[in-house]
Amino acid sequence: MRSSLAPGIWLLRAFSRDSWYRGLILLLTFLIYTCYHMSRKPISVVKSQLHRNCSELERPDNNSNSTTWCYWAPFDQDNYSQLLGGVDDAFLIAYAVGMFISGIFGERLPLRYYLFAGMLLSGIFTSLFGLGYYWNIHQLWYYVLVQIFNGLAQTTGWPSVVTCIGNWFGKGKRGFIMGIWNSHTSVGNILGSLIAGIWVDSAWGLSFIVPGIVIAVMGLISFFFLVEYPEDVDCTPPQHHSGMPHTPQVMNGPVEDLGTSVDSVAGHCSERDSGTEGAGCSKESNEKLEAISFLGALRIPGVVEFSLCLLFAKLVSYTFLFWLPLYIVNVAHFGSKEAGDLSTLFDVGGIIGGILAGIISDYTNGRATTCCVMLIVAAPLLFLYNSVGQNGISSSIVMLIICGALVNGPYALITTAVSADLSGISPKPASNLLGAVCPFAKTEAIAKPEADALPGYTQESEGQCKGTFHCDSHY
Repeated sequence: MRSSLAPGIWLLRAFSRDSWYRGLILLLTFLIYTCYHMSRKPISVVKSQLHRNCSELERPDNNSNSTTWCYWAPFDQDNYSQLLGGVDDAFLIAYAVGMFISGIFGERLPLRYYLFAGMLLSGIFTSLFGLGYYWNIHQLWYYVLVQIFNGLAQTTGWPSVVTCIGNWFGKGKRGFIMGIWNSHTSVGNILGSLIAGIWVDSAWGLSFIVPGIVIAVMGLISFFFLVEYPEDVDCTPPQHHSGMPHTPQVMNGPVEDLGTSVDSVAGHCSERDSGTEGAGCSKESNEKLEAISFLGALRIPGVVEFSLCLLFAKLVSYTFLFWLPLYIVNVAHFGSKEAGDLSTLFDVGGIIGGILAGIISDYTNGRATTCCVMLIVAAPLLFLYNSVGQNGISSSIVMLIICGALVNGPYALITTAVSADLSGISPKPASNLLGAVCPFAKTEAIAKPEADALPGYTQESEGQCKGTFHCDSHY
């Protein structure tokens, strides 16, 4: 007598071969960009350790200075917040400059090699920052130089993962799915904060070295398992690979539902007798299409409007990313580790907000309306957090989650579902999302250095961090 089919095998057969590969790509790109953000986060946690209140620590017997002996030079000066802001700016300006060329390379180079090289270099430069602790380096130029090269290496991430997602997934009501996928930003920030917090009080160099090793290993995994095109493994490509014109509406209104079944793929590439023939067919079709120019992307309806929206959402988001733990230390008087852990709640709210924004925009067919309402509500709540958020642990937790949801929700929606919708207007290779995402990356890159400069200025002018998020709420 034969037994019934094993549950595990039944589960494997419940999904098609295409579904398993698409799930693999979704998971792999999620983990890849999680590692990118994880490696960016430690600097915000370690800042409070580089310029501490030494009077609360037990000092060595041979040191008579009770107020400055624990500072880490060159951040032992009165203008330490400006120096720390300068280190961040080195990373962010390099990121801004790199973004102008990274998308171009991402469209023209094999993504697997491009991601592997970028993640390996990101791991090396992130670790080099932490090695400054063990090598006892106290020169500002070293940390600035490391951050510049790290910023350039980090630009390889976003254009590559979005291009890969565009190669695999078609159009449709996917705000919910993309909202979950885009939580990689918040998950990476959370992991980066928690990992950095483990060693921030004992050996802060490891707060950088460990994430550096993780992203380098993830780069190696992507080299072995990332599949750029569905045709490479005999899977059905989404409709935009066929070069058919389609014009989804993203400002407000229904989004055209384009599936990924064989029937939705036009032309002689829709059915393949062999994997080699199918892959060759698709690649020949793609090679005939020239990449869209930057000005051409700007002419896509909705790109400029959503780019400006992302500019200001990113400005606020990156202020929290780089300065929230230090703000909590200086205003709420938590320790470095506790402040790093508490700051993760903003990213927890970001996960919730990204998913909710996707669900709401799918239900209402209004991407622009969803972003507008969430950002309008976020502005007064930033004022409120700056006023009462630090009065107690309960109020701080609630306010961080709410602010994270309202700020990062539109950001997640624009960089995923909206970008994908806009890219469908052009049948060129920009339909792999990169043509629409690149303009967003430009405004995002402009926002990042400004977001980092504002907190440093408000700290110097007001003597503490309290004006930081009050200033951001004006945006």
